[in-house]
Amino acid sequence: MFSTSQGAVLPVLPLTARAVGAPVAVAALVVALLGVGQVVGALPAGALTARAGERRAMLVAAAVSAAALTGAALAGSVAVLALCVLALGLAAGVWGLARQSYLTAAAPVRLRARALSTLGGVGRIGLFVGPFAGAAGTALLGRAGAYAVAGLVVVAAAVVVLVLPDPATPAPAPGAAGAAAPSRAGALSVLREHARLLSTLGAAALAVQAVRQSRQTVLPLWCEQIGLDATVASLVVGLSGAVDTALFYPAGAVMDRFGRRVVGVPSMLVLGAAHALLPLAQTGAGVALVGALMGLGNGMGAGLVMTLGADAAPPGQRARFLGAWRMVTDTGVAVGPVLVGALAGAATLAAAGAGVAVLAVAAAAGLAVWVPRERPR
Repeated sequence: MFSTSQGAVLPVLPLTARAVGAPVAVAALVVALLGVGQVVGALPAGALTARAGERRAMLVAAAVSAAALTGAALAGSVAVLALCVLALGLAAGVWGLARQSYLTAAAPVRLRARALSTLGGVGRIGLFVGPFAGAAGTALLGRAGAYAVAGLVVVAAAVVVLVLPDPATPAPAPGAAGAAAPSRAGALSVLREHARLLSTLGAAALAVQAVRQSRQTVLPLWCEQIGLDATVASLVVGLSGAVDTALFYPAGAVMDRFGRRVVGVPSMLVLGAAHALLPLAQTGAGVALVGALMGLGNGMGAGLVMTLGADAAPPGQRARFLGAWRMVTDTGVAVGPVLVGALAGAATLAAAGAGVAVLAVAAAAGLAVWVPRERPR
């Protein structure tokens, strides 16, 4: 539901920015504040979740989202709209961290990868369904209709959270009293304590996220470069997304049964190969095949980054650690499109695809070295 709300407003945010007087470049920056809010809010989200609990943190995030959606719908200036979009990003960061922490606590370890990959999968479905729900709203009320639909779905998500129980906290084993006791360590101390892990496995996960996000930019741009119209480009991207979404549960099942590296390393190698092959695709059918290969690679690793974070999170510092983990890995989400733009501007779009392929190989190598061989128990 929360992802459906996000999907409903994503298409109208740049249009709203243009309507209140923002130039095209400024409108793009306004939309980018969604991602900025998630990265900036990661550590505070961890602190809030640790202090208030997962359910209360999600309810706060839903309330902030509803208020920000209302403000964006009524915004009369670029500054007001920008503040509302930033608040939406912050709320999305809190919601995402709190639900990941909740599911990490609630799901048995033997089912953890399946639980988190399913969480990622339903998020993809929500982002897919959201624009259609928003379109129904705009057909009735114009741009404000999309914000109204998004607000209603956020409220519905909050109602679901209200009826959830708090996740149970396992009692510490005999002789290990306090081993899982909640820690009052601050966010910065958590960063310092886990600096080695975040700079190794976290850096590999950052690269994974950058490669994944790059495909969202490079694929439609390549469609445009070889002369495909918007309809064909949309179908290519949709096919890639369909293959991606179909694999989220099998990916989690394989991770639970055979370990995280068995999925993570091949996922990056397949995505890297797809980016390297993109310059060879000069027809609609060729690009569709490469897009499907990208969807295969991305879907193979569904839930990987969340699962790695859940595995590494100390029981007494789960929420705060996940805040630090998401701050590092969500940076990759922002870096990916910037990398594509920088390489394409300095050289060509084909060079950008090659650069992403190299990064994918580096990510695979990092996962191979730093992901533990054994499954968590």
